[in-house]
Amino acid sequence: MNALFYFLLWGAILFLMMRFGCGAHVMGHRHGRSKHGGDSPEDPNATEGLKWIPPAEDVDPVCGKTVRTERAKPSVHDGHVFYFCSRDCRERFEAAPEQYLAPAAKTLPTQPENEDA
Repeated sequence: MNALFYFLLWGAILFLMMRFGCGAHVMGHRHGRSKHGGDSPEDPNATEGLKWIPPAEDVDPVCGKTVRTERAKPSVHDGHVFYFCSRDCRERFEAAPEQYLAPAAKTLPTQPENEDA
């Protein structure tokens, strides 16, 4: 009987900690902020109103295919989101992103014409 009371007591303590304590952010509760009202407009650090909407289509930087972003495999590099047609393209990009982001047209150094001729 004492063991049952012991487990119930610890279960209640854990429940209260997860509901109202430090575990509240894990459970989706917001430490004193209202759920539906959002942050106050005078708060300069309020980012709740900011939302990023991805484009409907984007170009895979590895193979050049046009992909629909809702089904694409995304990856973030240097603060930008890139979309890929397959997991293989995404893995190639993540292994060497500079190779796919560098300018495609590499020019050879030009030599001045021979002025003596």
